[in-house]
Amino acid sequence: MDYLYLVQGYRTLNFVVMAASGSESPKSGEESASFEEMFKAFAKFGDTKNTGDSITLFNSDKWFKQAKVIDGKKITTTDTGIYFKQISKVKKALNLNEYNQFLENIAKNKKVDVTEIKQKLSSCGPPGTSSKPTPKGSGNVVSRLTDHTKYTGSHKSRFDDTGKGKGKGGRVDLTDGSGYVQGYKHEGSYDKSH
Repeated sequence: MDYLYLVQGYRTLNFVVMAASGSESPKSGEESASFEEMFKAFAKFGDTKNTGDSITLFNSDKWFKQAKVIDGKKITTTDTGIYFKQISKVKKALNLNEYNQFLENIAKNKKVDVTEIKQKLSSCGPPGTSSKPTPKGSGNVVSRLTDHTKYTGSHKSRFDDTGKGKGKGGRVDLTDGSGYVQGYKHEGSYDKSH
């Protein structure tokens, strides 16, 4: 038998290559150790105080999504929440043995093979954030939001006809100090001899 060593992330997986069939199969001891390592990594993710002995539902769902076990059709986050709470009762997190019970429970009820789920979970890589870049906002949105002709109410008076802001004059009612009330049309027509 030939051995093929595959390095993925921070761990090494050993594969035995069968010469006659040409198939690859992981050693059973290596897969379970890898699953335990991944369990600890996802249990610790986002919580600096966690020792990796127990995993929360949030981190379990993150692990399921990253491993593409949750597909939105066969297994959903609602399903994981229901089966997680069946095992945990009132506890917030599950240890490794309880988590294995959780996996067996969800696999049995959803008619999925437990080894397939564990294989996906152990080969998904270390926990991380999304590698997809955030899309930039289109210029269309910015131009629509800064179009002064669409403003209503008191905000309409903050800009002149060209769209240039009036500054403080557009925000505050400035008094002219003439002594007349605002809107008086005959300003300056009063005879000064009285």
